[in-house]
Amino acid sequence: MTPSSEDNLRAVSTARVLQAAPEAVFQAIADPTSLARWWGPAGFRTTFHRFEFREGGHWAHTMHGPDGSDYANECRFAQIVPHQRVVIAHLSAPRFQLTITLAPQDGGTRVHWHQAFEDAETCARLAPMCAPCNEQNLDRLAAVLAGRSP
Repeated sequence: MTPSSEDNLRAVSTARVLQAAPEAVFQAIADPTSLARWWGPAGFRTTFHRFEFREGGHWAHTMHGPDGSDYANECRFAQIVPHQRVVIAHLSAPRFQLTITLAPQDGGTRVHWHQAFEDAETCARLAPMCAPCNEQNLDRLAAVLAGRSP
């Protein structure tokens, strides 16, 4: 199925091949200790308040910015396909759905990060911030998978 032009106007996507097997990448998402090490853009740290990694499970966390600002987040795991896909519904504003797709590629894993907002206006307003922040998230994930500090 090809996304409509409206879908393209309300989404931010990025992809990268990481040098780890899909199972390892999936584990870095599924394990709250590992996920807390890399979740968020550069300079952020994350505190988890609730983490129920199952379909329909609740995830509440606070992202702490390098300037001392706190960002509360409420999410629900909408879909989990082990080693292939995790879909997260971000319930607090701004509302969006994040789909993380994992596929074997070049001896590693192609990670596709697709963030679909409720409307094109919200996406247009946030894309200039989200696009580089999503890349930084993947940088931090790559560091954790390589055994380095993010």
